Amino acid sequence: MGRIFRRGAIYWIAYYHRGKEYRESSHSESEKEARQLLKKRIGEVGTGRFTGIREERVTFEDFAKGLLIDYQVNRRRSLRSARLSISHLRRFFGLELAIDITTDRVKAYARSRQQEGAANASINRELAALKRMFSLAVQDGRLSTMPFIPTLEEDNVRQGFIDHGAFVALRQNLPEYLKDPLTFLYLSGWRLGEMKALEWRDVDIAGKVVHLRPETSKNKDGRVLPLSGELLEIIECAHAKRRLDCPYVFHRSGEPIGDFRKAWSNACKASGLGRILVHDLRRTAVRNMVRAGIPDRIAMALSGHKTRSVFDRYNIVSEADLEQATERLQSHLATQRTQSKIVAISADQDSGQESKI
Repeated sequence: MGRIFRRGAIYWIAYYHRGKEYRESSHSESEKEARQLLKKRIGEVGTGRFTGIREERVTFEDFAKGLLIDYQVNRRRSLRSARLSISHLRRFFGLELAIDITTDRVKAYARSRQQEGAANASINRELAALKRMFSLAVQDGRLSTMPFIPTLEEDNVRQGFIDHGAFVALRQNLPEYLKDPLTFLYLSGWRLGEMKALEWRDVDIAGKVVHLRPETSKNKDGRVLPLSGELLEIIECAHAKRRLDCPYVFHRSGEPIGDFRKAWSNACKASGLGRILVHDLRRTAVRNMVRAGIPDRIAMALSGHKTRSVFDRYNIVSEADLEQATERLQSHLATQRTQSKIVAISADQDSGQESKI
């Protein structure tokens, strides 16, 4: 099963796993400690919990490095989000070895983040990053197994949208350089990053169409946006202001549109809207398409939704929708009352008489 031998003053152990001999230093001059280590390794082999010397050396930082390399090689646009997840995970697991990150430790991490006030959706994104780290390590042969990583129930799915009057008020309070870009989002249902990356090479004004390149789309699928009405006016206005030193359709003095959260927040407050997200414009666009009678399949093609489940989450029902539905129900019932007679059976049924109301 195994043996003990010395190299100089240090005791070493040797044991077998799946026909392969493993040799490992006990880092001790004590034969007793070497025998204890050998006993431990033989026990791990016998119970199927043996990980090997190499696996015991894999650290969280090895994980993090592997994940970032994977994102960079595959040119994933969520690299910034991955770095943020790693920063949160590092504060909890940063000094740990891979074999010490067990399911119990993962659950402890989730509890710790909840106590910090993090939303379940945010924690799930971080756990997804950790799961990806383990998967990459297994694929690379650095680990043979990975722990079960649970996810949390999400009860904070955002369901905001903006009615047309509120959007008009919001737009009036936006800086001039943001009015047309955000109106484009409100009308098209495009994602913020897709709007920012839109270049003139993607625009065919004569053909009245805009092409979204696959490399700028979140799901890596290109799509087409026909231009008409206000959408066409926005693009024509941008073309009139086009700068030869800037490839972008929407820009700020020739520079790409950057972070405008402060300007957005100020406009929301000035409009009396409270906390509204830029992404609510996308949800609103999808909802407006459906209310306008556009078939779901076409609306999904315009907005770039690949799955029905996500699209249905964006097709939000508002209080006005519910109020309209109850009014239609009441109108229908009123019509039924006028078209039919309600017959009440008298107490004396034996007489066969009926009283009509």
